[in-house]
Amino acid sequence: MFVIILVLMGFSAFYMNKLSNKTGAILKENFVSVVYAREMSDGLENINQEITTGFLTNRNLDSQLIQRELDAFDKSLQLEKGNITEPGEDELVTKIETGFVAYRDSIVKFEGSIPSTGQMIYFQTKLKVLSQQIVLLSEMNGKAIELKTDDAKVSSKKAVTGMTILGSFCFLIALSFTYSFASYFNERFSQLYNGIKEIVSSNYGQRLYFDGADEFTEISVVFNQMAEKLSTTHQERYANFLEDPDVNDDVTDMDELKDVLTRMKSLEKQAEEVISRIENK
Repeated sequence: MFVIILVLMGFSAFYMNKLSNKTGAILKENFVSVVYAREMSDGLENINQEITTGFLTNRNLDSQLIQRELDAFDKSLQLEKGNITEPGEDELVTKIETGFVAYRDSIVKFEGSIPSTGQMIYFQTKLKVLSQQIVLLSEMNGKAIELKTDDAKVSSKKAVTGMTILGSFCFLIALSFTYSFASYFNERFSQLYNGIKEIVSSNYGQRLYFDGADEFTEISVVFNQMAEKLSTTHQERYANFLEDPDVNDDVTDMDELKDVLTRMKSLEKQAEEVISRIENK
């Protein structure tokens, strides 16, 4: 039973660890990349909003805000470079980095000034390319999440099927073991009980024979020794009684009890005969 429990625990831990690794990989590898892509996209949107507002309102650009967003973009980009997991992702991130460097350098040149129409067109062109690349990065990892999720679902179904089969098999083993265990001890208890009944009935020739090396085998050895001693003692006392009938003290208590019962039965028969004679008269 303990082996069955350990087997079930072992396989459960194996399947749970396998599923945990799959789901953990999704969260650690792909979902984080989607978050980085979203942060970079938000940074570009904030920069473009500041540039567009400055151009429309004819005011100087907020260099502190733009620099803060550029630093945040670069931080997310560097984190993404350390989390490359999908085929082609490395090449795409390199293109994003190259485009971002060019975009950043062009913006830094015009910080604190009002962008012209030509500059706005240039910024919008660079922004469009960067945004498309970031969208591709997000879609690439989103598709990977979908595929890995489907794979995790398949593994989960296999795990459920495997554990169901294993659990059913272990249940049958446990049921068979329980039945065999009960039958094994019931048979030995029955033999022991019948043996004791035979000894009580003065059948001192009764012996018990149990196979194996369990406690019942030890009990059978002690039982057979007791029966042998009782048989020997009974024969000796019976022989002594035949030689000297007056020696009643050597008769066992059980023999005395039998004599008393025999006499009681004899007196009962005599009493019945006397009553029958009286009634007939």
